[in-house]
Amino acid sequence: MYDWNERVQEMIDWIERHIEEPSSLANMSAQLGYSPYYCTRHFHRLTGTTLRDYIRLRRISLAALELRDCDARVLDIAVKYGFSSHEAMTRAFRREFGITPQDYRRSPRPIRLTVRAEVFSPYHYLMKERNRMEQAENRRAEIKVEHIPAHRFIGIWDEEATDYGNFWERGHDCDEVSGTIESLSHEKLEGQLGHTAGWLHAGEAEADGQDAAGRQGERKGPSGYFYGIPAPAGCSAEVPEGMERREVPESEYLVFFHPPYDYLQENGEVQQTVEQTAWNFDPARLGYDWNDAPGVQNYQRHFPEGYGYAVLRPVKKV
Repeated sequence: MYDWNERVQEMIDWIERHIEEPSSLANMSAQLGYSPYYCTRHFHRLTGTTLRDYIRLRRISLAALELRDCDARVLDIAVKYGFSSHEAMTRAFRREFGITPQDYRRSPRPIRLTVRAEVFSPYHYLMKERNRMEQAENRRAEIKVEHIPAHRFIGIWDEEATDYGNFWERGHDCDEVSGTIESLSHEKLEGQLGHTAGWLHAGEAEADGQDAAGRQGERKGPSGYFYGIPAPAGCSAEVPEGMERREVPESEYLVFFHPPYDYLQENGEVQQTVEQTAWNFDPARLGYDWNDAPGVQNYQRHFPEGYGYAVLRPVKKV
């Protein structure tokens, strides 16, 4: 059922590996073993954009990051990403971002970058492999303490959203928000991930005892979801339209953490393990109490292959 999701993800991965080379639909389709017709048809169906436009947008977005982060000549960057000349890249850059490469380099501002597409997720993998899945190994979340200094957070807060999926379902444009946050990655707080999310409210503690019907009390889960980027306290970067900047006080955090893992095969199990531990843990075991001071947030870090997965809850010493 999801075979073409997997095939198109292979196309996306192939594009990323060959993004600096002259694009050739025939070459890609030959190496992946699919006809050019089916490649283009299913790519457009699953990504909502044509193969040619996706490659063009990825190249101009990667060029923008290099303009921002390195000192290479504009011409060298243009040639690297397949533009015939300095002028050709300038026209494409202005058309896409409304600013010239030179002006953007002098004064970077939030722009909508095109990030790597994802059409084959852990959900698709589970549906494809569910009849062949074996008993999963028992997992445990690691727990450590981390101090995060006072900082600013630029992003979107949604009081009604409950988690990552629900946040996007509520009308926030994933491509636009993710691309804009990526353009602010040079502003991130040292030691933190660029794309960071979390919850405004941790929910209620596990209820004790049973109700009148004999049912065990259930915990009310976290609520109020946000997505954005943590920035230093003195950050004065322009706040993108539709986002806001909030002050976050310093705090110690309990970090409920799982090290890097296979995103497709293990994501659901890892997230469930970490979150169950985080939302039901008693901080008194480590000499802490939850810190519910105004402005502190419950953070979520999700970078499976590079960092792992973590939920961070603010605490204070008892």
